[in-house]
Amino acid sequence: MSVMLFVEKVYMGIVITLIKLFRRKPEKKWKWEAVKDDVELGNSAYPMVLVQIPMYNEKEVYQLSIGAACGLSWPTDRVIIQVLDDSTDPAIKDLVELEVKRWASKGINIKYEIRDNRNGYKAGALKEGMKHSYVKQCDFVAIFDADFQPDPDFLWRTIPFLIHNPDVALVQTRWKFVNSDECLMTRMQEMSLDYHFTVEQEVGSATHAFFGFNGTAGVWRIAALNEAGGWKDRTTVEDMDLAVRASLRGWKFIYLSDLKVKNELPSTFKAYRYQQHRWSCGPANLFRKMAMEIVRNKKVSPMKKFHVIYSFFFVRKIVAHVVTFVFYCIILPATVFVPEVQVPIWGAVHIPSTITLLNAVGTPRSVHLLIFWILFENVMSLHRTKATLIGLFEAGRVNEWVVTEKLGDALKTKSGAKASRKPRRLHMLELIVGFYLFFCGCYDLSFGRNGYFIYLFIQSMAFFIAGVGYVGTFVPNP
Repeated sequence: MSVMLFVEKVYMGIVITLIKLFRRKPEKKWKWEAVKDDVELGNSAYPMVLVQIPMYNEKEVYQLSIGAACGLSWPTDRVIIQVLDDSTDPAIKDLVELEVKRWASKGINIKYEIRDNRNGYKAGALKEGMKHSYVKQCDFVAIFDADFQPDPDFLWRTIPFLIHNPDVALVQTRWKFVNSDECLMTRMQEMSLDYHFTVEQEVGSATHAFFGFNGTAGVWRIAALNEAGGWKDRTTVEDMDLAVRASLRGWKFIYLSDLKVKNELPSTFKAYRYQQHRWSCGPANLFRKMAMEIVRNKKVSPMKKFHVIYSFFFVRKIVAHVVTFVFYCIILPATVFVPEVQVPIWGAVHIPSTITLLNAVGTPRSVHLLIFWILFENVMSLHRTKATLIGLFEAGRVNEWVVTEKLGDALKTKSGAKASRKPRRLHMLELIVGFYLFFCGCYDLSFGRNGYFIYLFIQSMAFFIAGVGYVGTFVPNP
């Protein structure tokens, strides 16, 4: 499994190097022409665009997202802003509705849509939003989560790809994190996500292989979305589900690495754990549900099917989590008790070192934090492995959906926020693994000969720190 992950990382490293050397930008690979005014047709020369903003009790960020969407530069009579509010707090609903009315009074074509239930969560809200009569006049739909703030030229830079390339279903853009420097945990997240956007998404797009929709900061062709079967809530990764189904019908995707949309990283450990559970459990569950459907598909090449099943799902969504935890946190430490077992130096050092260095490509400014990143990723691999197994075997929490908490500027306005550093709760699994690693370290220090105790003690401390919840930003109780 380590070799599989190593080969995948090296392959993507080679491809991204070639991409950067030859500077193959999407505008050169795909037909792209700026949308121009037509004297005879007037604004009707511009396609009708729907902008969807799904939200749920987003008190801290709703103004930012609605304001950014309403600030998009596009003929006002050719864009519809749709706020899909699933909030359960009446006070927050009133605030969001008031904000919508404020923008409507300025001449913005904005709709405030609510449901009487939360069936399907985000997927259900998006699906319900597509049923309104005014959506039938729209050609494309741009989706932004509640903490995303697109620049005014977002539509001008994305829509032309869809207009001039009829076989393209999706234009996905990159995320830019506004709070990456908030704490060490957000820096670690930035390193992992920058690799995803700088390498994984770029390679998938450049090689015309498959890459997933990130659920936000993207524009879909509504015809392709409908042909693929629309939004489904059978897993917690409705975005990936839709992207796989559209890809199996022959639709193509474009990734724009130069177009970045500002958003917020979860800065509390609780919010991050919930997010990672969803992001790990959902893909594994989707793989379980769609593996045979992908194999039987006749519209895409065997090579693309192999890429989706092996590379995208198996190696990146399952092997990457399992091997990180099982090998580096269970098997490798256990070898100190059995001196007859010798782990090859390439397996214990060379492969993980190479994988780590390749990951640093995405965020050069954080190279000096690689040791912290390794320790943090190993800790989180326990949580991700558990979520992956829940998804594969459809256990109890398989469809658990907890909206990622956004803080916006809340911490800046709450006095004493930084001073209130009280652990929220104990995480027993992390503490158990921490004690296991510490015991292995003590044994190796007393009887071992390979010096593993240095790594074991440091890694056990990382598990202890996470186990008592002393990670991320601590928000005081109101």
